[in-house]
Amino acid sequence: MTEDMGKRSIRVMLVDDHVFWRRGVAQIVDAEADMHVVAEAGDGGEAIRKASASHPDVILMDVNMPTMNGVEATAAINAVLPDTRIVMLTVSDTDENLFDSLRAGATGFLTKDVTPEAVVQAIRSTMEGESALTPALASRVVRFIQRGAPRPAVPSGADLTEREEEILRLIAQGARDREIADQLFISESTVKKHVQNVLRKLHARNRVEAASHLNRMPSREI
Repeated sequence: MTEDMGKRSIRVMLVDDHVFWRRGVAQIVDAEADMHVVAEAGDGGEAIRKASASHPDVILMDVNMPTMNGVEATAAINAVLPDTRIVMLTVSDTDENLFDSLRAGATGFLTKDVTPEAVVQAIRSTMEGESALTPALASRVVRFIQRGAPRPAVPSGADLTEREEEILRLIAQGARDREIADQLFISESTVKKHVQNVLRKLHARNRVEAASHLNRMPSREI
């Protein structure tokens, strides 16, 4: 797929030990004007080698594979290609698979029963800095963090504005930028600016980590 109107096409890599699945997803990705498949791999070790050679923007990574699983490969790729976004795809959304993937550096997690449209949206969302998680999975992550995983205190200089806190609460509910914009009657570009401010003030690496601060924030007085 060629680049459209001067905008660089999203470079996608597919990692799964089932060739049939890779071929099907490749057709879906290559049918989009703003993305194309640059590499494929059948196990974690091959994924590391091909990622280093092709420098993809986004990797769709299976969790369970022979030789080296997707979680191990994600950690290794994230160490050498920190700007590459990795979205895990799996038949099982167990807590172990979900949290191990996120700890390894994955920016998204989807089950393989999602629609082709959801896969394409996940690629675009993670390129825009969003976490490719369904609202249900995002809520599970936040609850897990809030239950007792050790966390640093909220930075003393955080001081979120009322609007930023409002947006943070919507993020914790799994809302995407467009949904937040519609609900608050503001533009999507304004939402993105607020989200970046929230991440910066909370010293958070991503939206899920930012949302975990909610239970330590004092309620605003009416």
